[in-house]
Amino acid sequence: MNRRLALTSLSAVALAAALSACSGPYTVSADVSSFGAWPADRKPGTYAFDRLPSQQQNDEAAKRQTTLEEAAKAALEKAGFTPAADAKSADVLVTLGARVTAYDPVPWDDPLWWRWRGRLFSPRYGYAYGGWGWRQDPFFDRRYDRAVAVLLRDRSSGEALFEAHASNEGLTAGGDPMLGVLFQAAMTDFPTPNPKSHRVSVMAVR
Repeated sequence: MNRRLALTSLSAVALAAALSACSGPYTVSADVSSFGAWPADRKPGTYAFDRLPSQQQNDEAAKRQTTLEEAAKAALEKAGFTPAADAKSADVLVTLGARVTAYDPVPWDDPLWWRWRGRLFSPRYGYAYGGWGWRQDPFFDRRYDRAVAVLLRDRSSGEALFEAHASNEGLTAGGDPMLGVLFQAAMTDFPTPNPKSHRVSVMAVR
């Protein structure tokens, strides 16, 4: 085998490995807290989504809410709920919320300032700035805070029975798949609430 053929073969193997690494199951962690008093003898039953006025004030808001509802269905059904024919026949009404916030970290966000890779002071040369500069350090790439919230209310009485929040952060907004994973994390405690923030890991598929 000549050198060019060997390099080509190695490149093909590397590409195959990269592609396989980008697909399949992986674990997503999120911080979760939940509240409420779901009756011990009450089964999950049927559900319907309930939108706040602000969540249906225009086409854009309604479209966004539809996206959240599609993302939350799997989590609700995994918890034992089934879709109701309409809101009037549902056992519980489900209200959803989500936000994704982008922010750019700055050097002093890092408790270990050495990540800044700069020379703040040199006894010989005085103040100087060396190294790569903090903007080139991956630690200072833009971060995204991603969070979802779920509220389950008894349809007949309007009583809030279960509320859950899940959040994490990453280098991307995450998109619709991440919303679905966060909703799964949020519903992990159901039906027993755990108000203390705790870490939950959920299996996801790319």
